[in-house]
Amino acid sequence: MRVLITGSDGYIGSVLGPFLVEHGHTVAGFDAGYFSQALFVPQPPGSLLRRSDLRDVRAEDLAGFDAVVHLAALSNDPLGQLDPQLTYDLNYRATVRLAELAKQAGVGRFLFSSSCSMYGSATQEMVVETDELRPLTAYASSKVSAERELSALADQGFAPTSLRNATVYGVSPRMRFDLVLNNLAGWAYTTGRIVIQSDGTPWRPLLHVRDLSAAFLAVLEAPRETVANQAINVGRDGDNYQVRDLAAAVGREFRDSVVVYENRSAASDPRSYRVSFGKLRSAFPDLRFEWDVAKGLRELHLAFQQQGVTAERFQHRDFYRLRQIQHLLETGALDRQLRWAAASASPANLP
Repeated sequence: MRVLITGSDGYIGSVLGPFLVEHGHTVAGFDAGYFSQALFVPQPPGSLLRRSDLRDVRAEDLAGFDAVVHLAALSNDPLGQLDPQLTYDLNYRATVRLAELAKQAGVGRFLFSSSCSMYGSATQEMVVETDELRPLTAYASSKVSAERELSALADQGFAPTSLRNATVYGVSPRMRFDLVLNNLAGWAYTTGRIVIQSDGTPWRPLLHVRDLSAAFLAVLEAPRETVANQAINVGRDGDNYQVRDLAAAVGREFRDSVVVYENRSAASDPRSYRVSFGKLRSAFPDLRFEWDVAKGLRELHLAFQQQGVTAERFQHRDFYRLRQIQHLLETGALDRQLRWAAASASPANLP
């Protein structure tokens, strides 16, 4: 298949693109380039990347593709709160516009990278796709709105699928240390302190970035009737963890570290959800995830050693979405609409 990935140079995209190429697909990508300098490990060859703002994509840019995998977004809760209206415009309005253009261009498949965060503060023991959505942030609300509009676009020629991803972890060329397991491991390795910013009780489902890529591949290659106009939780039932249990797992890998609670107020993080992934298992009985938290922590530990990660590098803005965007705004590289302020500031000509 010919696949276009938006956000192809991000944390997930820089893994997913080469992964799809490994499995025989032709991949191209669009990325705004906000994190183009944030290379943590060498990036394998894979997708053909074009620097482009999602808001500038045209129907002719999408012609000839069999599928669009839409990853591009202001991609976590703190960044989403920086400007909730802009988050809504980029994560919702631009997503719907992209899907409309894809449909106009004859693209048959549209895979939307959604999020389990839309379950918010769940009251059920294990939430499923049909349970009430309780988004608590601009980021999560934007995903809810986008899913609703994508579903309305579905017809015989256009098959959107919303993949509600668990919280991702693991090594990526475009690393993120603002994801819970990556963050806890980085603290442990560089300071000997596993820093928890809550009382440790919130629940999160976890998923390795390569296993997420395998799920995207499965949906991409599935019969249309299996995935058309569906929302699917992506993860594994056994990988729902409380944050304090993740900290304990980090302590077992980084044995000289200690757990530190910097904010024990339960109200400091009301987001808590345990998620059922039965629909994914039923639809894809042959899909096998290869990673668990212990294996992922070993991978992170080895990467920290190989890359010589210091406390300074771990804390660098390159690996934190909100910090990097704030830096680009403060230096004038981006305007308030998150567009490159001048040609000289844009990474358009970077390799």
